[in-house]
This record gives sequence, C-alpha cells and structure tokens, in this order.
Amino acid sequence: MKKSLFGASLGLALFAAGSVMAGSHAASECKPSKWGADDQIGSANHVTPDQVMMATKLVKKGNSHPLGIVIDSSTPAFPPRGLMLQVVSPGQAGGNRLTQFGYEAIYNDDIAQLWFGIGPQIDGLGHLGEKGMYYNCNSDAEIAQVTGLTKLGVHNIPPLVGRGVLINMAKHFGVEVMEAGQSFGSADIRAAAKAQGVEIRTGDVVLFHTGWTDGKLASDPQAWVSGEPGMNNEAAVYLAAQDVMAVGADTWGLDSVPPAQGDKLFYGHVTLLKENGIYILETMNTGRLAKEGVTEFMFVLGQARIKGTVQMIINPVALW
Repeated sequence: MKKSLFGASLGLALFAAGSVMAGSHAASECKPSKWGADDQIGSANHVTPDQVMMATKLVKKGNSHPLGIVIDSSTPAFPPRGLMLQVVSPGQAGGNRLTQFGYEAIYNDDIAQLWFGIGPQIDGLGHLGEKGMYYNCNSDAEIAQVTGLTKLGVHNIPPLVGRGVLINMAKHFGVEVMEAGQSFGSADIRAAAKAQGVEIRTGDVVLFHTGWTDGKLASDPQAWVSGEPGMNNEAAVYLAAQDVMAVGADTWGLDSVPPAQGDKLFYGHVTLLKENGIYILETMNTGRLAKEGVTEFMFVLGQARIKGTVQMIINPVALW
C-alpha cells in the first residue's frame, strides 16, 4: 500500500507542478478569490473582533487541551519528511563552566533539521494546487522559490481564533478506530453532526475524530502512515460550501487513503486550499474531546511565523 500511495501522490505532485505553458492556460481559467484578487490569507478573513468575542463565550468550565501531539525523530511522516534534533552545550565541553555572567553558568541549546510538514501541522494556501496554479490565481512559476514562497506563506496567517466543533466520525460508524481508506461524505457529516448536536457555522474550525492516531500511531506506526480514513472528494466541496475557516482531523492527511472509488488522491486539499482558501489541520489530538463529549470549544492558534513557509508544525489550543 505504501508504494502505491506515495507513487500516486508523487504523480499528483508532478502533475500539479505542470509547465509554464500549462500555468498560463490555467491562469486564463482562474477565478479570483471572493476575498479579493490580492488576498493571501483566504478564510482567515473570518477572524474579526465579533468572531473572537463570540469564541470567548464558549469557555465555560475553564478547561484547555493541546490539539498538537508530541513528535520526535521516530514519528512517521509523509516521505521524505522527517525530523532530527541535537541538543548542544556550547563552550562547555570537558566540564567547563561559563563565568562571564558572574557565576558558573551552564546552558543548553537545540539544533534541528526538519520538515515543517510533520506531525501536527497547518497546510498553508501555497501547499497544494492544480495545473500550475495555487490559491487566488497564483502561479507556481511565480511564487515557489527554493528560498521560500513569495506569496501565500504561512507567516501571513493571522492568529486563528474562532469556534471549533468536533464531529466524531468513529462514533457515527460505531467503531473506536475507523479503517484505512474508510471515507465519509456530506451525508455522513450531516448525520453525525445532527446525532451529536453539532451545527457547522460560517467561520468554524471543523475537526473530525476518526480514532486513527489514538488507535494506530503508537501500536503500528507503519500502518498509520501508509493509509488513513477521511473525507471523500465530495465532503470537501460540502465543507467549502459551509464557508468554514479550517478543516482538520486526527489523521496525517485529512483525505481518505486509499481514496474512495472514483475519487482523486488528496483532491480535498485542492478543493479546500486552492479553490476556497480554507486551511487544513492535520494530526490533531482529538481523543480527549471525543472521550469527554466536547463538541464545541474556543479554538486558538498562533503558528510560528517563518517567512515563506508552506506548512508549519502547530499546537492549537481548545478551550471550553
């Protein structure tokens, strides 16, 4: 499964890159964003003073929960992504102490070589496109530089604050852990939301609990990264029509892998990111929310602002 998955995803990536000629043709077909032809933040435009004040009213018990999981060098990720960490103690080899501060000081620093698209992450609007184009008619030839994106960088995203909702899809299907390739569409989302008393509103952050990370990451990391349950292509269209701010799940790629019959691999990413400017949140730590029956909460995210980044490791906070 892993070979077919990553071979197909590589093919999609190469196809998405396209050529300059294909990009020119796509530009003639591209429609500017509803947020304006120069917009670079998409659905983050939903973050207004009114939305923030509304979200604060969802905190009634004073509970908080990290939506990011802990990761390390052994955490599996979409190849060839990975992480390497080194802790160093500069100038302190052989038991030396630093006396220039007026005392015998010691300190540690850390050096990391890593991909920002590993573990809990936000996919920015320059992550996945089609026919040489990304969100808001931005051409790959123009914005994708080896030193960083010249537009659509994650550093542009303002703090994402709003109403978060959790829809427990594992509960909907009557299981603890959904299976790899098990997909759900709009009918499933609507049914699960209705049964669980969840209403999706404009500007929401919608998270799906499938049980995948809680049930598979520690026990079978190879299986965890080789497939996943998730949305089908039609579900992404439905969620975009609800005008949400972000969509996420407790899986590494949100879309079902393998895809549902007749679907395109990771095309939910294209629908959300490229076509609608809606952010994607991956490997979200939803287990506690599902266990405690939390379906509505205040969502807060302030990601690291490294200029030109495509994705970023994140730890959003759910408060209720």
